[in-house]
Amino acid sequence: MDFKHVPVLYNECLENLKIKPDGIYVDGTLGGGGHSHGIGERLSPKGTLIGIDRDQDAIKAAGERLKDLDCNVILVQSNYADIKEVLEDLDIEGIDGALLDIGVSSYQLDNSERGFSYMQDAPLDMRMNRNESFSAYDVINDYSENRLYEIISKYGEERWAKRIAQFIVDARADGPIETTGQLVDIIKAAIPASARRDGPHPAKRTFQAIRIEVNSELDQLESAVDKYCDVLNPRGRLCIITFHSLEDRIVKEAFRDRLNPCTCPPELPVCVCGKKSDVKKVTGKPIVSCEQELEENPRARSAKLRVIEKKKY
Repeated sequence: MDFKHVPVLYNECLENLKIKPDGIYVDGTLGGGGHSHGIGERLSPKGTLIGIDRDQDAIKAAGERLKDLDCNVILVQSNYADIKEVLEDLDIEGIDGALLDIGVSSYQLDNSERGFSYMQDAPLDMRMNRNESFSAYDVINDYSENRLYEIISKYGEERWAKRIAQFIVDARADGPIETTGQLVDIIKAAIPASARRDGPHPAKRTFQAIRIEVNSELDQLESAVDKYCDVLNPRGRLCIITFHSLEDRIVKEAFRDRLNPCTCPPELPVCVCGKKSDVKKVTGKPIVSCEQELEENPRARSAKLRVIEKKKY
């Protein structure tokens, strides 16, 4: 299967990165290379594009897509949150911009064998890096009922989380739950018919929760914001696209903390901790897709872009 992923907020990302032709830019979530190709086209032969992805399929596909670029292209199979280690290995001290497109790619959703989709029957997997052993199968078959309830409630914001967890545990008593199709049937049975008539697919929130748990997505995002801000050169920008409220909340709060690092008690009349912000706000409200993009790519409907810039010293 070809690695296809339609880059969301494409023009908005390229515009907000303020790309310098001879700069160093990181696409921390390379995917099929859609955003990266746009960045690379704006770089001269002196510029450098670093693409990072956990998925070996993405690295391979992006390598083909980016081979016509004139700039220096470096592709690394790693986690975007390990940016400092990646740059250290490359002997690069700072970058002029970075883009993170958080979440699952269209390829991963559409490729049934990866087990991300509730629309196709496949082995329970959901690993972004298939070299890792921990998968959705382990979550569904090994987690306690209470732990399942916690992740489905927290990461999926699913109102029927308790019933779904109960039904999963009851079902696996008769044997392992091995496929996405089995799991979908269990979720449908757990959610009352009246609640399934409206809104998204009944399995959407639970599958999101399991995927986040398998790949430790929110923990990595929270730590990554500061790491990327640390490695930005003066006037370098960090652009982050999120697709649901949990992700957006983390980015919003991480940006806020970086913009206001003071730890002094609010009752003090002046700051005594001495912590000063090294970044400035570019976006207040997040940038969202235009109507044309939504018509062409419905998956962009929940995308939000937030941008922050390193101050000039």
